[in-house]
Amino acid sequence: MNPQNDPLVVYLKAMLDTRVRRLRDGADDDTGASAVEWAIITGLLALLAIAVGGIIYRIVTNKANSINVG
Repeated sequence: MNPQNDPLVVYLKAMLDTRVRRLRDGADDDTGASAVEWAIITGLLALLAIAVGGIIYRIVTNKANSINVG
Protein backbone atom coordinates (compact mmCIF):
# COMPACT_ATOMS: atom_id res chain seq x y z
CA MET A 1 0.00 0.00 0.00
CA ASN A 2 1.34 3.39 -1.02
CA PRO A 3 0.93 5.94 1.81
CA GLN A 4 0.63 8.76 -0.72
CA ASN A 5 -2.69 7.31 -1.90
CA ASP A 6 -4.20 7.52 1.57
CA PRO A 7 -7.23 9.89 1.48
CA LEU A 8 -5.92 11.94 4.41
CA VAL A 9 -2.54 12.45 2.73
CA VAL A 10 -4.22 13.41 -0.55
CA TYR A 11 -6.43 15.93 1.28
CA LEU A 12 -3.52 17.45 3.20
CA LYS A 13 -1.46 17.76 0.00
CA ALA A 14 -4.35 19.54 -1.73
CA MET A 15 -4.77 21.97 1.18
CA LEU A 16 -1.04 22.67 1.30
CA ASP A 17 -0.87 23.19 -2.47
CA THR A 18 -3.76 25.66 -2.28
CA ARG A 19 -2.07 27.67 0.47
CA VAL A 20 1.27 27.70 -1.32
CA ARG A 21 -0.41 28.85 -4.55
CA ARG A 22 -2.11 31.72 -2.70
CA LEU A 23 1.20 32.80 -1.18
CA ARG A 24 2.98 32.64 -4.53
CA ASP A 25 0.26 34.62 -6.29
CA GLY A 26 0.34 37.27 -3.61
CA ALA A 27 -3.41 37.01 -3.17
CA ASP A 28 -4.61 38.70 -0.03
CA ASP A 29 -7.21 36.97 2.05
CA ASP A 30 -9.44 40.04 2.53
CA THR A 31 -12.26 38.53 4.49
CA GLY A 32 -12.55 41.37 6.99
CA ALA A 33 -13.92 44.88 6.69
CA SER A 34 -11.74 47.63 5.25
CA ALA A 35 -10.96 50.88 7.05
CA VAL A 36 -13.64 52.72 5.06
CA GLU A 37 -16.25 50.15 6.03
CA TRP A 38 -15.23 50.42 9.69
CA ALA A 39 -15.52 54.23 9.49
CA ILE A 40 -19.03 53.97 8.03
CA ILE A 41 -20.11 51.43 10.64
CA THR A 42 -18.67 53.57 13.44
CA GLY A 43 -20.39 56.69 12.10
CA LEU A 44 -23.76 54.94 11.90
CA LEU A 45 -23.40 53.61 15.44
CA ALA A 46 -22.46 57.08 16.68
CA LEU A 47 -25.55 58.58 15.01
CA LEU A 48 -27.71 55.87 16.56
CA ALA A 49 -26.23 56.55 20.01
CA ILE A 50 -26.83 60.31 19.63
CA ALA A 51 -30.43 59.72 18.56
CA VAL A 52 -31.14 57.38 21.47
CA GLY A 53 -29.46 59.81 23.86
CA GLY A 54 -31.59 62.67 22.55
CA ILE A 55 -34.78 60.65 22.97
CA ILE A 56 -33.87 59.68 26.53
CA TYR A 57 -32.94 63.29 27.35
CA ARG A 58 -36.27 64.56 26.00
CA ILE A 59 -38.26 61.97 27.96
CA VAL A 60 -36.41 62.71 31.21
CA THR A 61 -36.73 66.48 30.71
CA ASN A 62 -40.49 66.23 30.06
CA LYS A 63 -41.00 64.08 33.16
CA ALA A 64 -38.87 66.41 35.27
CA ASN A 65 -40.85 69.45 34.09
CA SER A 66 -44.13 67.73 34.92
CA ILE A 67 -43.20 67.27 38.60
CA ASN A 68 -45.09 69.70 40.80
CA VAL A 69 -42.70 71.19 43.35
CA GLY A 70 -44.90 74.09 44.40
